[in-house]
Amino acid sequence: MNIFIYGDESGVFDKQHQDFFVFGGLIFLSKEDREKSYRYFIHAENKIKSQYQYGSELKACVISNKHKAGLFRSTNNLIRYAFIIDEQMVSDGSFSHKKTKQRYLDYVYKVGLKRVLVTLMKQNKLQAKEVENIYIRFDEHTTATNGRYELCESIEAEFKRGVINNVYGTFHEPIFPSMKGTVEVSYRDSTADALIRASDIIANQSWHYARTGQTDKLKQKLEVITFP
Repeated sequence: MNIFIYGDESGVFDKQHQDFFVFGGLIFLSKEDREKSYRYFIHAENKIKSQYQYGSELKACVISNKHKAGLFRSTNNLIRYAFIIDEQMVSDGSFSHKKTKQRYLDYVYKVGLKRVLVTLMKQNKLQAKEVENIYIRFDEHTTATNGRYELCESIEAEFKRGVINNVYGTFHEPIFPSMKGTVEVSYRDSTADALIRASDIIANQSWHYARTGQTDKLKQKLEVITFP
């Protein structure tokens, strides 16, 4: 089987100006579920499209709170995730340079994704031995090509080959040891991908829940992993 993962982010990773940064998105365990959900989200968008400027993209930053909540509810029956970073709890060193920032964000996404997939296996929604490929799609942003490659390599090592912790001399077993395929990370234009737009809504709503002290309430709605 192939796993399809969609994601976007909300907030700014800058503890001097913001308290929370969030990754949010969707996980599909079959191509059929992905395609069905794609059509359903477009249907939900079409219900409100006439209330906005013709041709405008229905991103969280331009639609009303009421419509954001409605689009968020349209994903209720899907596997949704939110990785919430409390920036005030993150060490200052993680903000010292653009590369250290990206390294920390990559760590959060990799570990958060791993924890959600392990949860799905515990719930018997996912069988490790059946996983062949993992496709991860993000909204386009300024990540450099080498940064994309590093994230892909890091996730594949964690999921497929296992990782050695040189500090403690320990080995972390892979969660998909029999995986024969690969991990692919790509970036998409949200104007052309409804599931990237759905991820934008999930990330934005999750950020709102975190910012207003409602993380526990959010945990009743989707898979939430908090950092650090």
